[in-house]
Amino acid sequence: MQKYVIGVDIGTSSTKTLLVAADGRIVAETTATYPLYSPQPGWNEQDPAHWWQATVKTVRAAVKQSGVKPADIAGLGLSGQMHGSVFLDERGRVLRNALLWNDQRTARQCADITKAAGGTQGLIALVNNVALTGFTAPKVLWLRDHEPQLFKRLRQLLLPKDYIRYLLTGDYASEVSDAAGTLLLDVKNRRWSTALLRKLDLDPALFPKLYESADVTGTLHAEAARALGLVTGIPVAGGAGDQPAGAVGMGVVAEGIVSATLGTSGVVFAHAEQMVPNPAGVLQSFCHAVPNKWCVFGCMLSAGGSLEWAKDALYADARPKSGSVFDLMDAEIAGVPAGCEGLFFLPYLDGERCPHADPLARACWIGLSRRHGRAAMARAVMEGITFGMGDQVALMRQSGVKVTEVRCGGGGAKSAFWRQLQADIYGAATVTVDSPNASAYGAALLGGVGGGVWGSVPEACRQTLTVQNRLKPAVKSARFYAARQAIYRSLYPALTPVFAQL
Repeated sequence: MQKYVIGVDIGTSSTKTLLVAADGRIVAETTATYPLYSPQPGWNEQDPAHWWQATVKTVRAAVKQSGVKPADIAGLGLSGQMHGSVFLDERGRVLRNALLWNDQRTARQCADITKAAGGTQGLIALVNNVALTGFTAPKVLWLRDHEPQLFKRLRQLLLPKDYIRYLLTGDYASEVSDAAGTLLLDVKNRRWSTALLRKLDLDPALFPKLYESADVTGTLHAEAARALGLVTGIPVAGGAGDQPAGAVGMGVVAEGIVSATLGTSGVVFAHAEQMVPNPAGVLQSFCHAVPNKWCVFGCMLSAGGSLEWAKDALYADARPKSGSVFDLMDAEIAGVPAGCEGLFFLPYLDGERCPHADPLARACWIGLSRRHGRAAMARAVMEGITFGMGDQVALMRQSGVKVTEVRCGGGGAKSAFWRQLQADIYGAATVTVDSPNASAYGAALLGGVGGGVWGSVPEACRQTLTVQNRLKPAVKSARFYAARQAIYRSLYPALTPVFAQL
């Protein structure tokens, strides 16, 4: 009898649900959107009730769309936006809107955490990461500092996907990949950092029990089953944060395999057999969704977002006879000489996170001449984005992480020209995999391992994913871009004082 699994990804703008067969086929795919609230500049919140409504809507729709019998569903896995804070009272009721990963209100709390830990290196020694405003721990301190009456009623803190888990199973639970993004996890030992919790005067009872990502954390209870149109008792796996889940969905589950995903931001994600030391704190060094494995990743803030901006700025009047404006850009860019005759672009439209943690950094073209038209300017943007991603790859190699194959995702995977450019700049073969909506797909695979469809996470990936479109670095081009990248790396330090003045 064919078995099926469900993957639910609680994103920032929408929830996506996939119904996946044991042979890896996606038999149904559904989406439901919801609003984001910004009560003040830099504040970003959502109502967790909207996530649950979207989960109910998309799961019911996926089952109906597929025609699959609910009794044939063997497992359910969850993925979700990382770092968000859902505050619950003693009866499991939401105390206020959740604070999201892109909320920027906690700069003072980040400084307080760093001070309490004994400085940056003290914090890295405890949790292997530095304090960022998006992380969960500073949000808890913000609640204590600014909404003390709500903090007094706080009895449980959950991450977004784990709130959905609670409504599915009645259990307070999380798993190590998402918990690593709270800044409160002892990443090496895969458990809450009692030392840091003590320094911050936070009660360990506020935080849920931890599992590995493929472990079963509970089963679907009757009320949730009725709401979703499923049967009771379906195993619910730990799942993972969206980045580790997406890595599973792209098969980044073995040493040497790395993903480079070019969405609005640009994320390079690597599997690691051991915890990756993070002395500079520039990368995120977390637990992976593969049991007892680790991962390291970095994030550029404006990767595909820079190319989208360039499309609007340079090609606003373009009316291609066929295909999209991006197709026209791709064709024109391919006709520009490599290196754009001395033109560079720094892709810091929204500041930068990795490799430069600098909110004041700004984008710019450098080296413009009369010879440069829109195609050259667009190619410089594409090269600048890829240099920035290449800096992340270089940081990983410096940390001892092997990089032999890069699996391209997002907009950067659609263009063969851009995939070849990535291969040349990263110094590694690039490939694509047939897994759209990688985070939801990875969640489904984790749910399937928990439900016994596959014996392990690597086995699930081997049996469901197909690697294709392999491109190797061109030796001459790779040598040329290595010299260009050295110049690119010299530009940010030279302009840092100017960015501060601006």
